[in-house]
Amino acid sequence: MESILAVFRSRSQAYDYIARLKSRGISACAVSTPREANVGCGISARIGPFDLSRARRALAGGNYSAFVGFFRAETRFGKVYVYPA
Repeated sequence: MESILAVFRSRSQAYDYIARLKSRGISACAVSTPREANVGCGISARIGPFDLSRARRALAGGNYSAFVGFFRAETRFGKVYVYPA
């Protein structure tokens, strides 16, 4: 299973971004940032891999100072792998 994570260090900015994505018709939900992302604790917006370009455009319109980056997360054989997207 593959998904894209937009990683934030601020809970409020993550939820604001998720609301922005949903208002643009992009399916998104809040998830805990996986330890494998090496970001510390944080909240991520999970989106489908095909929505990445639209999610990048939605990010450009906001002032998200706590945004860390986009990551691709894959689960294989019960282990989570995280790569920059």
